[in-house]
Amino acid sequence: MVKKTTKPHLHKITRKGREYWYFRRSGKYIRLPDDPDSREFDTAYWEIRSGKTSITKTTFDALVTSYYQTPRFKSLKPNTRTEYRRTLELIREKNGKRDFTKMRRRDVIAARDAYADTWRKANAMVEQLSILANHAIELEWIIANPASGVSKLKGGEYHPWPEDKLEAFERYCKRESLDTELLAFHLCTGTGQRIGDVVKMEWSHFDGEYMEVLQEKTNSRVWVFCPARLRAHLANAPRAGKHILAKNLTTPISKRHVQKLVLEVREAIGAKEFVIHGWRYNAARELADAGCSDSEIQAVTGHKTLTMVQKYRAQANQKKLSKTAQERRNRTNTKRESDN
Repeated sequence: MVKKTTKPHLHKITRKGREYWYFRRSGKYIRLPDDPDSREFDTAYWEIRSGKTSITKTTFDALVTSYYQTPRFKSLKPNTRTEYRRTLELIREKNGKRDFTKMRRRDVIAARDAYADTWRKANAMVEQLSILANHAIELEWIIANPASGVSKLKGGEYHPWPEDKLEAFERYCKRESLDTELLAFHLCTGTGQRIGDVVKMEWSHFDGEYMEVLQEKTNSRVWVFCPARLRAHLANAPRAGKHILAKNLTTPISKRHVQKLVLEVREAIGAKEFVIHGWRYNAARELADAGCSDSEIQAVTGHKTLTMVQKYRAQANQKKLSKTAQERRNRTNTKRESDN
């Protein structure tokens, strides 16, 4: 909604409940301070009106708009573009008409630390500011990237869910008839795939034994043999569309909606610290515990590198070695006692 005020060239634009003030002349908008009753607002207004303030062309707003037009951004996968836009629009909202060329390393660090409580968002802020800075270098606005070398925050690692939480999740979903949440649970733990790939699974991808998956992150196509438990669940699952997790006849439920539904169950069962991605690690750990080789685990999960696969195989080996070591210890103690 746009509302014209009594002052010439002054416009108020309301977006999503927030008010933004602009000086508009000759089709160009200049962002003004947020408080129209402040001295800062009046000073900025009269400076612009009198011609003392020129329109800055190297703004955050202009840079974000320019970046969206680049082949680099347009070549990103749709989900990646959506993730980038989420942070870029947050940057644009907070900085819009500010001059990007005046951004300094300390500003990047401040932007990061403003989201220290949510480390993923904090790190996304550093990443996107760095991307914008590189684009600004290409446009010859600046000669160095102020975000270069700014360290990212260390967040928590993904962990497999404990067995009691897996059982609690399944039990709660059955009791409350949460079919979507339970189906997502079986697909993720059964195939070991990322939730973004799981929501795209179609009934035509499942031949009764194998699930065909095109992994968006690795751009690899894998065929995952489904364990008996998953096959049994799919045999009884209702078909509401071409996707297994269907929103309607042609569209899948979004990844974020599934995450939201699962979060509500996690909160109900006291498992808020464990996330959907942990189910992928449950699959890898169970395969490792079963004695599968790195290649066998990789054939199921589709990991591009063996680093994560080797991590869980190492954990499984450590667990088994711990048992054999302690059993040997017990035998030695028992023999010593019998000798005495």
